[in-house]
Amino acid sequence: MKNLVALIILVLCVSSLCSGQNTFEYAQPNELGDGWQTRHLLSEVEDTTLISKFFNQLAKEQHKLHSILLVKNDHLIIEQYFDGFTADRPHDLRSTTKSIRAILVGIAIDKGFIDDINDPISKYLKSHVPKKDLDARKEKITIKHLMTMSTGLDCNDWDKKSKGQEDKVYKKNDWIQYTLDLPMLNEPGTVSNYCSMGVILLAEIVSQASGMAIDEFAEKYLFSPLEISNIKWGHTSDKQVLPSGKRLYMTPRDMAKIGQLILNKGQWNGNEVVSEKWIEESTTSKTKITGIDYGYLWWNIPFGANGRIVISKTATGNGGQYIMVIPEMDMVAVFTGGAYNSQEDKLAFAIMKDVLLPTFDK
Repeated sequence: MKNLVALIILVLCVSSLCSGQNTFEYAQPNELGDGWQTRHLLSEVEDTTLISKFFNQLAKEQHKLHSILLVKNDHLIIEQYFDGFTADRPHDLRSTTKSIRAILVGIAIDKGFIDDINDPISKYLKSHVPKKDLDARKEKITIKHLMTMSTGLDCNDWDKKSKGQEDKVYKKNDWIQYTLDLPMLNEPGTVSNYCSMGVILLAEIVSQASGMAIDEFAEKYLFSPLEISNIKWGHTSDKQVLPSGKRLYMTPRDMAKIGQLILNKGQWNGNEVVSEKWIEESTTSKTKITGIDYGYLWWNIPFGANGRIVISKTATGNGGQYIMVIPEMDMVAVFTGGAYNSQEDKLAFAIMKDVLLPTFDK
């Protein structure tokens, strides 16, 4: 917490233009033939004082940021890496993978592999059925309940007493069976608690419905159309992990493509990858988790900008992995970091609020 306070003071110092020697030299991002067009920062904004001051101050401080990228008006205009990270090094996305899985569910619906989001999960999950804590309410759990984290199961990653807390489940041999056997605490659809295991069930449903492992499905229907190839799937667990349980490792440039896909309502370079209807539905608030608006695995996070509120459609991951999409400003921001299990991973929000948004919201 002490380091977080120091870093936020750093950002506030920048916003008040504290004095300091300039060391930051801006460079227009390179065009690498990966589908991104780049543009100089000054082509989008005349006053870059806040950005320059911020990166100057950041260079003097200890921090756990690994990258900061900004896309404005379809062009990559800021791209900075730290701590040895580079443009071609995939980063562990942690729970940002959840939001990408939401896109995969939408594609599965668009392609007809899944009929309806309100279908019960038992219609598609044929490999496992509940064997313990049998409860008629389990038959009511739908795909939508998984996506809004409102299954009613005793699954809450932010409660160490929860039987479905992710670190407990990672020690089990069969994550899917264990999750289905959790006790029911609530009627499905009534209470939302952050539950990683429910999203693993979602990935397995897409796999079983399509007849393809989730990595193969993602490659064919999402990553190939987005010209994303430098990825891998993995996990920090030392056990053998089923494909649906693995997390994505992706470069920040490719994370920005995911954000741009959301911003462009499902299109990349003029081609539809996922339907506009799904993008609208999945990124619109459906419930609240810890008081924050939540769609289908996408957060709706408000920011104050020049006396008004703008909403960021945000994917988040432990350690500081963020894709922030602000449609009102035609902007996508990407952050990666190594502040795992630390409040320092919230630094990105201060940077957005006090540096990036004031610079571009003129």
